[in-house]
Amino acid sequence: MKLSFVSKLFRAFPVAFFILRWLFISAAVGIVVGSASAFFLISLDWATNFRENHRWVIILLPAAGFAIGMMYHYFGKEVEAGNNLLLENINRPSKIIPVKMAPFVLIGTIATHLFGGSAGREGTALQMGGSIADQLTSILKLRPRDRKLILVAGIAAGFGSVFGTPLAGAVFGLEVFLIGRLRYDALFPAFAASICADLTTRAWQVGHTHYHIPVMPDYNTVHILWAIIAGSIFGICSIFFTELTHRIGSFFKASIKFPPLRPVAGGIIVVSAVWLMDTTRYIGLGVPVIVESFSQPLPAYDFVLKILFTAVTLGAAFKGGEVTPLFFIGATLGNALSAIIPLPTGLLAGMGFVAVFAGAANTPLACTLMAMELFGAECGTFVALACVTAYFFSGNRGIYGAQVIGQPKHLLFGRKEGKTLSAIRNKPEKL
Repeated sequence: MKLSFVSKLFRAFPVAFFILRWLFISAAVGIVVGSASAFFLISLDWATNFRENHRWVIILLPAAGFAIGMMYHYFGKEVEAGNNLLLENINRPSKIIPVKMAPFVLIGTIATHLFGGSAGREGTALQMGGSIADQLTSILKLRPRDRKLILVAGIAAGFGSVFGTPLAGAVFGLEVFLIGRLRYDALFPAFAASICADLTTRAWQVGHTHYHIPVMPDYNTVHILWAIIAGSIFGICSIFFTELTHRIGSFFKASIKFPPLRPVAGGIIVVSAVWLMDTTRYIGLGVPVIVESFSQPLPAYDFVLKILFTAVTLGAAFKGGEVTPLFFIGATLGNALSAIIPLPTGLLAGMGFVAVFAGAANTPLACTLMAMELFGAECGTFVALACVTAYFFSGNRGIYGAQVIGQPKHLLFGRKEGKTLSAIRNKPEKL
């Protein structure tokens, strides 16, 4: 009788059943992914400190690249697509993502940073989160429609926990796979998993970098117009980064047939550039430079050099992600723009920090929330304008080729609906 009563209760209140069910699933995802993010962040911090204290290890970057290439070529071809594999499985579900995606990308990313590559961490967090979460599909015997939700939850948990921005992580998980549309049935799983993962990472006493915008300008028409102008520049910058990274990647693929040798070539280029410039400013995450950009003038060419270092690193198939380098690029570009745009340096750095990423990842809402979580709600209006403008300026381009256009950014792009960014890039159509 008791089971019958519970069954009738859940049938009478299906929403309550959905909430309880996904609270349990999302909590499980959040705890595991949040713990994985904590381990990853600690390992990344160790790798960065070791490299900066023993700079001679940078000469081993080509050898590390060869090892990473061999690992993926012989043992990880099915997970080599990385973030795009996750997005493809959300849009067109296929077989369960192999669990080895998580350790492979973790090892590859730590090696990339340890030996001096210029890469980020979001790619690793998303791949760990998505692959770990997807294992619950078979364990819990989830239906195909539920598998989409748990993949979104895993991505949200990875992003939210690695940056300490649970709200942005949730919206990123909802926004990233389908440009122009949100999947509202995944709202609760995404938010619950991201918040739980962030709490778990913090419970492991793993901290995140704090940023501060010292001065906020008056909220008026002139400043709003300048924010839109800045957003357009950030959007153009995102195009340059995206196109350069893709072109370098295509060049390596066309020129070097044996995949493990591509990161060797890329590693030689990066090591040579570090040696010639006698600086490690443009490798790794570059967090100290990002922090500096909020409060002091920096060389105007910082963002250009970071684009070049990152495009070569990722184009040569080293592992990591694009987001933290995009933070560096955007923040230093904003810092440079303060010489010609009459807005505070800290605000322009903060706007660039998220707006270049918004244009490159096609996630303006997540990036706006991220800025408010990292810098405070006071910057919200200016940052939102910059992110949305950058999003529109980036057009049908992005760092994730498997993103599907759910709603075109403009009526001129109406025939692009339902296509992936990689399909559009490989077969452009006339307007």
